[in-house]
Amino acid sequence: MAQSKTETTKRTPRTLAGAAPANDGARAQVLAHYEAAIRLLQEGKYEKAHAAFDKMLASGPGDLADRIRMYLNACLQQMAQKSKANFSSHEEHYDYAVSLLNEGLYEDAREQFNAILKANDKADYAFYGLAVLASMTGDSHTCLEHLTEAIRRNPQNRIQARADSDFQDMADDPRFTELLYPEV
Repeated sequence: MAQSKTETTKRTPRTLAGAAPANDGARAQVLAHYEAAIRLLQEGKYEKAHAAFDKMLASGPGDLADRIRMYLNACLQQMAQKSKANFSSHEEHYDYAVSLLNEGLYEDAREQFNAILKANDKADYAFYGLAVLASMTGDSHTCLEHLTEAIRRNPQNRIQARADSDFQDMADDPRFTELLYPEV
């Protein structure tokens, strides 16, 4: 029997570029690096993301070059915006640092608290912020150091710390209790 014209023959799938891309190990590795760089960007680690994208642009596949350039520009814009952060008051700067802390950007928050202290070494609230940061990251020794300094500079910080839920992980530490309730 002869084949009818209605029967279809098997064809290799085609893409808009003409042929299906090779799915080799090198391509998978490049894509893994690309995804890791995007995660860095999403986490606000713009300098690290920029370095990763820059490295990929130099050695990466051409089909990703436009996207990599777009992400490089986004990194540069974010880094420029971050460096332009101008605050009209110390309180505004502190609020910004606390917002970073609340977003889980601990290193950025630490940088901001330290910048406050560099501008005003009497800023008890920056020591308090560093104490909260240390408590949230599980560094009890540093927490106690910073909180002690915050209380030394402003005794009202002792009362605030007693009611601050950010210190809940420190509640079982006898040194913390002694710092907050010295009269007991």
